Amino acid sequence: MDEPAEVRITRGQRLAEAVREDLDLFGVVELEERIQTLRAEIGRVEAQLERKRAGRAAADALFGTRSG
Repeated sequence: MDEPAEVRITRGQRLAEAVREDLDLFGVVELEERIQTLRAEIGRVEAQLERKRAGRAAADALFGTRSG
């Protein structure tokens, strides 16, 4: 008998699954905690985006701007 294939989780899959969750199943405290978690994640994503933009700007300054 063949072994089952390992399930691979793709980038962003967990986030996509989380936004489809039925929020009616959560209590007030759980919803408040979810909001705190999402706000922290937004901050983390914004910080990473800013680092990437700064890296791109540094590369453009060094090597010249990209031609669109």
